[in-house]
Amino acid sequence: MGDRRILILYGSQTGTAQDVAEKFAREAKRRLLSTRVMPLDDYTVVNLLNEELVLFVCATTGQGDPPDNMKMFWKFIMRKNLPNNSLMKMKFAVLGLGDSSYQKFNFIAKKLYKRLVQLGAEGLQSVGLADDQHDLGADAVIYPWMRDLWQNVLSLYPLPPGQEIIPADVKPPPRYKVEINPAEDRVLGVSSSESNGISQYGKDCPFHAPLISNERLTSDDHWQDVRLIRLDVRGSGIKYDPGDVVMIQPQNSEDSVQEFLTMMKLDPQQIFTLQQNDPNIPLPSQLPQPCSVHHLVQHYLDINSVPRRSFFEFMALFSTNELEKEKLQEFCTPEGQEELYSYCNRVKRSILEVLQDFPHTSSWLPFEYLFDVIPQLQPRAFSIASSQVVHPDEIQILMAVVEYKTRLQKPRRGVCSTWLSRLKVAERPVVPLWVKKGTIVFPKEAVTPVIMVGPGTGVAPFRSFIQERSTAPSSRNILFFGCRNWDKDFLCKEEWESAVNKGYLELYTAFSRDQEEKVYVHHVMSDKGALLWKLLEEEKAWFFIAGNAKQMPDDVKSALHNIIQQHGHMTSAEADSCIHRLEQTRRFQAETWS
Repeated sequence: MGDRRILILYGSQTGTAQDVAEKFAREAKRRLLSTRVMPLDDYTVVNLLNEELVLFVCATTGQGDPPDNMKMFWKFIMRKNLPNNSLMKMKFAVLGLGDSSYQKFNFIAKKLYKRLVQLGAEGLQSVGLADDQHDLGADAVIYPWMRDLWQNVLSLYPLPPGQEIIPADVKPPPRYKVEINPAEDRVLGVSSSESNGISQYGKDCPFHAPLISNERLTSDDHWQDVRLIRLDVRGSGIKYDPGDVVMIQPQNSEDSVQEFLTMMKLDPQQIFTLQQNDPNIPLPSQLPQPCSVHHLVQHYLDINSVPRRSFFEFMALFSTNELEKEKLQEFCTPEGQEELYSYCNRVKRSILEVLQDFPHTSSWLPFEYLFDVIPQLQPRAFSIASSQVVHPDEIQILMAVVEYKTRLQKPRRGVCSTWLSRLKVAERPVVPLWVKKGTIVFPKEAVTPVIMVGPGTGVAPFRSFIQERSTAPSSRNILFFGCRNWDKDFLCKEEWESAVNKGYLELYTAFSRDQEEKVYVHHVMSDKGALLWKLLEEEKAWFFIAGNAKQMPDDVKSALHNIIQQHGHMTSAEADSCIHRLEQTRRFQAETWS
């Protein structure tokens, strides 16, 4: 193929960018391009000097941070001493995957595009800014952007004479070769880790922490089930600070696993091994070799996730039933996007349910293609809600059990929270986990006052910090906590009351449903405006927000803006500049999630 080569690099936190990058790789191979696809941090970054055609697919995490698997690349590419003509050979495109409900929408993709141009690379087209908040989801941007990309690529690298694009209805080879083993072969267990510190634990090698307790904090008659879960990390060598995050690798519920196995006519005891089918695609390190079908479905395949468009494209390839094939193909057309979004995303229909809706196609889906069709079950992040100074052998989390209704008959349930909520201490379960740095960092100096706004489970990182500060004399710790009712979902109420009585916490609460007019944390903040301004201006306090990204962070920031404007006697623009300075010096930080 000569120089008809494309390198596809992705930075992915939840697997979406990886899924999109792999879709691009399949499309590149259809156009007879020699294709490599890998996470950014798996690529030797100095080799970019010699690359001629590169596609970057990048998510943005936290408050404008790069995903974990592109942090090293990001550090390197942002070095100020790189010559401005470093990447003169390169033509590139950048696709960003983001959510416009976050303030730093697609920040990483935008900044990467500018940086590559600074280093002399030539952009093939403008940066793609996919948005989960779009009426039709991220695909509304991805697919038109991808169409333009291939037009630009083929104008630079035309197909070899006499060759044509491989038709879309030709099946690509499966990601892995699957070898079915004799039934007597033994399944290797998940390897356990030696205890020499945090650095060795990760997605490929988690620490298996025994469950200490699983306590419901909300009243039994409250609509939301919130748990305080305590996990034993004794002997692990794991270290963490307030603001750090624990990653937990969930598993599918046994009832959904059995449903999937029955529908797909799979033997749960069947043993198989995997072999590489493409030298550029490594084997999944999270699966034991050999592996049972039951282990694969319970621990690896994300059968309860909402399928992406690429799922339907694969299903259409295998369908032999005329009616089903027609509907699947329709879902893959630009005209079918609204119907696909209504069928899938709007009601959060799962892969398992879609497979059940297309029984003829499901029955023809070869086992070896499950690794292409169904994404990998991803870890979930939780703010650590305990201090290691107070609880040296524990990690504690505050977790809302996700359950809600759509117009589908069965309620929607979060895979991880449902699994964790059902764990019973008597059965001695273990939870695979590892720790990573969070997006918020608390001040080290005990004399620095800290203002914390954490409604609901957003209070988790502040519980960690308040516990830590309770062990030594410190400055003022001010917590604004909000929930619906004083007697139903006031999380850790006794703990806060004790901290107030001992003098190391000032607590201000908002119970939105305990009176006729709804009262939220930003209303209570406004009432305490003079105090907050004095703390920020005279005592150089730090200000933190944590919680749900829907409306709360914007309301809190707006209330803070008004407080600064009113009590600091500033114009609106001056108050904006003041908040910007607080952000630049890390005195204003937010950790939000959707």
